[in-house]
Amino acid sequence: MAALSRRALLAAGALAALPGRAFAGGLHALDHAVEEGWITTAGIGEGFAAVAVDGDFAAAERAPSPGRLHGIEPSPTGPLAVAVGRRPGHVAIVFDRRHGGEVARFAPGAGRVFSGHGRFAPDGALFLTNEIERPAGGAVPTTGRGVVAVRRADAGFAIVAEWASGGDGPHDLMRSGAALVIANGGVEPNTPEARDAEATGSGITLLDPATGAAIGEGRLSADLASLSLRHLDRDGRGGTLVAAQDLLKDGVARPLLFAIGAGGALTPFDAPEAEWRALRGYVGSVAYDRSGRFVACASPRGARVSVWQADGRYLGFVPLNDGCGLAAGPEAGSFVATSGYGEVVRIAAAREGVAIVARRTGGPRYDNHMAALG
Repeated sequence: MAALSRRALLAAGALAALPGRAFAGGLHALDHAVEEGWITTAGIGEGFAAVAVDGDFAAAERAPSPGRLHGIEPSPTGPLAVAVGRRPGHVAIVFDRRHGGEVARFAPGAGRVFSGHGRFAPDGALFLTNEIERPAGGAVPTTGRGVVAVRRADAGFAIVAEWASGGDGPHDLMRSGAALVIANGGVEPNTPEARDAEATGSGITLLDPATGAAIGEGRLSADLASLSLRHLDRDGRGGTLVAAQDLLKDGVARPLLFAIGAGGALTPFDAPEAEWRALRGYVGSVAYDRSGRFVACASPRGARVSVWQADGRYLGFVPLNDGCGLAAGPEAGSFVATSGYGEVVRIAAAREGVAIVARRTGGPRYDNHMAALG
């Protein structure tokens, strides 16, 4: 692990705004509207909920859920946010991220399940969900063809259009530049479908965000056929990333992070073979920092958050047991990550390396994803 010097930390501004209070236990109510900070999902007691995290890393429940949640997305134009049920999901919760409270909930289209992710259009009018066809019955499990359901936020999130995702088992989706990027995961590792599989059939599809027409695609080389492309992030300047999980447990060091280029072409990031192996075939989330100069991915199975420069140069990692939630931090060169053990950490990145510079413990059982606000 490349450690940051004190000089580098100060240069990155990483020691500013260090949370000064430890959790006293339980969840803390936020006494002001959450305009900045993060939203995430978590296990609380015997249930699940959407949660807001403030600048001191204090957590407050925003909306309970009947089942485990996965991806979470704030509206770009108002106080609403949506948390989508974990695959195979049957409910999505719409809630007020500032003051709390469920506003609405909606289900996937008939004969389908949620894949775990959904995204607002840039103007907030539409919400798009990746959904997977799951015919009822049958002894053989099926990954299912993918459908992008286009929903109107001002009409109870009713479906107004449906587009083919361009593959099986779509997971994440994200508008980046002039394209809607779909990560079609194919066969998902660690599921019944994966039991005898050696290739996932995964790929990237680029859709026209106005019509749903396919305008590009990206495929993995034959030696990477066991990878499932799953999670996306963008830098707002045309850069787009996708992180992968590996179907095989054969000890081969395969890259798990790729840049998505023009037309969907995939370019792997660089890292020592030992680092790819240390991720244990599983990246659960990926994020750019606010400057777009740094990239991080979290691996709960590898118990680490690994960091690169956006040009693909590997910088190092920090340990985080069961860490998966990941988002841009409050300033350039920083990330915030959460763990299933109730930890929130702030990570500073610079050319010299990476380091944890703030930590808070005692929170809820944070789940896979988080999103930055403000």
